[in-house]
Amino acid sequence: MNTFILIFMLFSIISIILVLWRQYQPLSILIVISLIGTFLYTGWKVYNSNYSFAHQINNMIDKSVSLTTSITKDNRPTKPPAKDKVLLDVPIVKQLPELPRGCEVTSLAMLLQYSGLDADKLKLAQQIKKNPAKIKKINGEIHYGDPNDGFIGDMYSTNKPGLGVYHKPIKKLAEHYMPGKIIDFTNGDFNQIKKYLSTNRPVWVIINTAYEKLDPSYFHTWKTPNGKISITYKEHSVVVTGYDQHYIYFNDPLTGIKNKKAPSADFEKAWVQMGKQAITFKD
Repeated sequence: MNTFILIFMLFSIISIILVLWRQYQPLSILIVISLIGTFLYTGWKVYNSNYSFAHQINNMIDKSVSLTTSITKDNRPTKPPAKDKVLLDVPIVKQLPELPRGCEVTSLAMLLQYSGLDADKLKLAQQIKKNPAKIKKINGEIHYGDPNDGFIGDMYSTNKPGLGVYHKPIKKLAEHYMPGKIIDFTNGDFNQIKKYLSTNRPVWVIINTAYEKLDPSYFHTWKTPNGKISITYKEHSVVVTGYDQHYIYFNDPLTGIKNKKAPSADFEKAWVQMGKQAITFKD
């Protein structure tokens, strides 16, 4: 735009000079040219001065906005980042010999005991919602219950059909002990587990007994009243107690090992494969 204005002014000056050349003496032309030059020079200085002043004002405004934004961000409450490593002292509870399929309620017992409650695995086994569905095989397809609706099968014996229970009934039972304080962040991000651990809260999860992603051959399809679901008999539940740069630590109710460890990457893939199921509590 500035270039266009300058070209237009130059064209106008040349036109004026040509007109004056025809009507007036060369000396008069020189005087007019001098006056025009003086006018242009003065106008150019004023323009630059105004531009510089405006530029300075804009800089001041930009700095003020930047400072305000910085102050706002600095004062904004933020969640503390996850620590580099954590290892919580969560009580270990064994599911055996009484509950060969009771890993989910036994892990819940550990979570509740850590919070300071007197939680017994056998009482939790009685209180957990049961799914009364009976296993059937129709036209080569397995018809059974949905572990999202309650515990499937026999918790006390592996000689009878059964599987386990998922996060929804566990959350409901946990809320009986800690009303309004249970956090079910199923389908969340794996880093959320670390963030809760960083605030001294262990996490109940559904995993598998290999603690790594399983081959599809380990999974079976059931028809349930809620539709088809994919299950594995390697389904397991533990309480995550800590982590570091390479490993996840957990209390395993099946082996009775406290702060057992598995590679973080493998554990995460197994957790994702089992539906990202996770529960903890708030203060």
